[in-house]
Amino acid sequence: MLQTIRTSFNRRSFLKSTALAGGGMLIGFHWAAAGIPMSDQAFEVPEEWFKFNGFLKISPTGQITIQSPNPEIGQNVKTSMPMIVADELDADWSKIIVEQAPLNTAIFKRQLAGGSQSIRQGWQSLRMAGASAREMLKSATAQLWNVPIHELSTKEGHVLHIPSGKSIGYGEIASKAAVLPIPAEVTLKSEKDFHIIGTSRQNVDGISIVTGKPLFGIDYKKEGMRMAMIVHPPAFGLKLKSADLTQAKKMPGIVDAFTFKTYNEGIAKSAFDNTSFNELIAIVGKTTWEVMQGKKAVQAEWKPMPEYVEKRALFDRTIDVIIPSGLESTASHLQKMDEAAKTAFKVVRKDGDPETAFGQATHVLERTYEAPFLPHNTLEPMNFFADVTETHATLVGPIQTPEIMEKSVSERLGIPVENIDIQMTRMGGGFGRRLYGHFLVEAAVISQMVKAPVKLLYTREDDMTSGIYRPAYRVTYRAAFDADKKLTAFHVRAGGVPESPLSANRFPAGAIDNYLAEEWSVPSNISVGAWRAPRSNFIAGAEQSFLDEVAEYMNQDPIAFRLTLLEKAQASPVGKDNDYDPVRYAGVLKLVQEKANWSPTNQNSGRGVAAYFCHNSYVAQVVDVEMNDDTPIVKKVTAAVDCGIVINQTAAVNMTEGGIVDGIGHALYGNLTFADGVPEHSNFNTYRLTRHREAPKEIEVYFVENGIAPTGLGEPPLPPVIGALANALYKATGKRFYKQPFLGKA
Repeated sequence: MLQTIRTSFNRRSFLKSTALAGGGMLIGFHWAAAGIPMSDQAFEVPEEWFKFNGFLKISPTGQITIQSPNPEIGQNVKTSMPMIVADELDADWSKIIVEQAPLNTAIFKRQLAGGSQSIRQGWQSLRMAGASAREMLKSATAQLWNVPIHELSTKEGHVLHIPSGKSIGYGEIASKAAVLPIPAEVTLKSEKDFHIIGTSRQNVDGISIVTGKPLFGIDYKKEGMRMAMIVHPPAFGLKLKSADLTQAKKMPGIVDAFTFKTYNEGIAKSAFDNTSFNELIAIVGKTTWEVMQGKKAVQAEWKPMPEYVEKRALFDRTIDVIIPSGLESTASHLQKMDEAAKTAFKVVRKDGDPETAFGQATHVLERTYEAPFLPHNTLEPMNFFADVTETHATLVGPIQTPEIMEKSVSERLGIPVENIDIQMTRMGGGFGRRLYGHFLVEAAVISQMVKAPVKLLYTREDDMTSGIYRPAYRVTYRAAFDADKKLTAFHVRAGGVPESPLSANRFPAGAIDNYLAEEWSVPSNISVGAWRAPRSNFIAGAEQSFLDEVAEYMNQDPIAFRLTLLEKAQASPVGKDNDYDPVRYAGVLKLVQEKANWSPTNQNSGRGVAAYFCHNSYVAQVVDVEMNDDTPIVKKVTAAVDCGIVINQTAAVNMTEGGIVDGIGHALYGNLTFADGVPEHSNFNTYRLTRHREAPKEIEVYFVENGIAPTGLGEPPLPPVIGALANALYKATGKRFYKQPFLGKA
């Protein structure tokens, strides 16, 4: 189906063309506009140039360069986003060069990597940019050949006139097209006409990655650069009392050592300035090894940190967060969670009369699920380069939130934001860890203080013991049944340290007449943040495990039971705020049922199923497990994914496979405990990660083809596999798993 859209509400809001020196064409487009009207005031620009978020260059030789503004953390947006532009442009992909765009908050919008939103947010405006360029090329050709524009078509970088057999390359006509007015509206392609979208294209950085080209922040070097490391407090709940740096400064290669504060006191920190340690010790030297030795020579005293209130600017509002004092431990966390779950909960959603339903129930099934703190453990350690002068700051490195951290650096250094230049490198993993840019600010402050370019590096131990973690969670589910084993009420009470994982309006809300959702939380001084598929990474597995127990009690097939609930949610939904589409939800269950050859008669040999909705997408998975003594062997995972139109087939499969392996590994082994404020694991010699040999022996991925605009994919494949694994383990062992990690103590 063809879609005609206006290129702009105020035409300058989206597109502006200009002739390039030496000919050619430049099409600028607002990356996040996506057809959403924005105020004229936001786009006050000189008449001859429009500030844009991304751009497409066509040279006279026919070479096309597409810049990708969003950070690349392995989710492949640096390939997939340009594919969208190139398809609507009808370009020859072999002539495309992709570049990482610079950070420019005056031009680009939502220049970050998080929430599985890059493709979803850019889909419409990316297509519009390519389609508008295509129409301008056709218009210029129509004038040149004196033919009606409707007789022209485009293919692989050429404008064609079929009646006469003429053809002209984009490069030959680009300079003439550049001076034409922007079309008031453009017609986007029908899905059936895509020739790049939906295919498999190699990662544009692939060859550089495997040949060891310096793409990552850890690779970045500059003449005269110093190395820097940080000494953090040895425990959460402690702060610096005093520091004797005399011996450290005498160590070979050390050029300076000093204390500093990452953020100014009393500021409202953004959601991504999260850190528990503000006063730190910096060691600066000539080489990494010398700085590591210098750290060991630091003599510091630490004191208890008192309770304090921290202001946080959460996008549309500023809140006060109480940070408690004390040295926290896993044992104390568990005790406080017990108390909070009984006394400090609040009702988030209530449908029907669940209290009466539970009071009249013939049977009540109740189960509690727990999961520990988790570190991110990105393969590339935290690092950032900073070169700060009196008036400017240049920062280079791996960060998921460059546009947000630009403001943080500006405020901390006292340098205008327009003089802050953050350059994005490719990242060796993010998983949410690099949303939090305190290490970037630290590098900038250190450079400012030593008046030299500095490369800040965290060791693995630094990040695991003083980093950002996935919170610890707990949830209790209850289900009420009548004498006929009919489900009459559903109750969920969820919380954690220091936040709740509850999404009260997700399935099975809307499918049960009597439904109650409550939440609670326990304050903490341990710094936490987003970890791949935030909150969903825990509660999806718990919910799907519990639903299997409910189905078993009702003597129903697990998939059939879920489909019955979804039919109810579709035909006569309960409540008005359900945030999922029951048809799409049921669709992935039906697809995985088919592809995994699921039937009620073959589910006793280690098969488990789960399905979940998060980040605007739906994923269902069947896990097949065999036991080798007490060790589970994941033989196969079958996944059905509804993420709308798939841009790059190979990349989408890879992302799904990665989420599955990640989810299984952390469900089986992931576990970070605390004792007196100290994380009890600091490196991989004690912290257990999954091994290559423990990955599923086979993974099959299937995508629902529904023509819906793309939704999220980086995070949705992870959450349900934990529940599918737990349910498979139950079938294989006869034992239910309520605490993560499944193999070991949580």
